[in-house]
Amino acid sequence: MSDEDDIAMAAVTAAELLVGVRLADGERQPGRRRYVDALIDTIPIEPYDLEVARAHAALLAHTYEAGRPRGSHDLLIAATARKSGRTVVTADSRGFADLPQVDVRVLPATR
Repeated sequence: MSDEDDIAMAAVTAAELLVGVRLADGERQPGRRRYVDALIDTIPIEPYDLEVARAHAALLAHTYEAGRPRGSHDLLIAATARKSGRTVVTADSRGFADLPQVDVRVLPATR
């Protein structure tokens, strides 16, 4: 990724980050809250609107027809990317593999 990339975050990703803040132990919670707040303040959030809902429905139908259901949050992220013409950037491609009209970039493992 570069400074010129047009990045955004699906609304469900913001929810996942906020859950992480809520579930953090008392000692780690303030730092995690600052980090997540800074991300949310910096990265635009793509809403779950009717067009994302249509893309989500198409992806849900595709996965059921293919006999490969996926996690609901992964499909929400994929639908948001599909609707906005963005690429899903992930370290775990399993939830995004073989989805129609969804571009995926897999980050190399860091461990």
